[in-house]
Amino acid sequence: MTGAGIRVFSGTSNPDLTRGIAAALDLPLGAINVFRYAADAFVLQSTSYPANDHLMELLIIIDALRRASARRITAVIPYFGYARQDRKIKPREPISAKLVANLLTTAGAHRVVTLDLHAGQMWGFFDIPLDHLPCRMILGDYFRSLGLENLVVVSPDIGGVKRAREFAEYLQAPLAIIDKRRDRPNQVADVVHVIGKVYRRTAILVDDIIDTGGTVVMGAEALVRRGVREVYACCTHAILSPPAVPRVLRSAIRQLVVTDSIPVLPEKRTAKTIVLSVSGLLAEAIRRIHADQSVSELFTQSRVAQPAAERE
Repeated sequence: MTGAGIRVFSGTSNPDLTRGIAAALDLPLGAINVFRYAADAFVLQSTSYPANDHLMELLIIIDALRRASARRITAVIPYFGYARQDRKIKPREPISAKLVANLLTTAGAHRVVTLDLHAGQMWGFFDIPLDHLPCRMILGDYFRSLGLENLVVVSPDIGGVKRAREFAEYLQAPLAIIDKRRDRPNQVADVVHVIGKVYRRTAILVDDIIDTGGTVVMGAEALVRRGVREVYACCTHAILSPPAVPRVLRSAIRQLVVTDSIPVLPEKRTAKTIVLSVSGLLAEAIRRIHADQSVSELFTQSRVAQPAAERE
């Protein structure tokens, strides 16, 4: 029996049988190196605009990795889209954040890493491990580098008090709170009261997301009226939807400090914009997850070194 044009290669399940087949065909056994590699896969994708496209792309990549037998799939989502739809405010509204959590699990993700979720209750939306990384060290270290004195950290609304308190503790500064009301989403609210001592201080407004900019600009104006010397604003996720950029430019805000969890496009950058990188923080989290080490120790030990701030 001739085996012209045939090459026989053996897997590891039954090499003796393969050698017998090759002998029957009067062929040498093909040279092959067989090894096993169970990949620890990390997929980085922010579900920012266009959120639907980016989310679907992420789900498809996770599904492909699952079908390729990746040992573990971690979705690294610096900005978790739909996070503001975290509860029902009125009848017949979806809880989109919970839906997205379910989709990630169904697609095959084993773990999720994200930055500064909008609301704490979202921890309970996931049936898989969730690593929620705060950016207060990255933002706080930048403000420390400026050598600012007589600081006060300000939460622009009641809902952000916990976030602002942790930031204030990191900077060892007092806390103030702006009490405001908003009738509709993305509508500029009216200031009701500023709670805390702000007179003759340098204020840092802290938020997780800046979308249209109305909240921080309104807050900055309220603080100036109450005698604040300088106002800085910072956030993790710089959506900066229109008309955020001209609003900030015309405002009393001296600097707007953000991270690159969402790409900050050139048209959204001004002389007031400072962009800090979260790459070092996420890289260290990935390294720790791969090595089965504690991620929470990132925030109880030494700070993660960050690249220099980028000024445009």
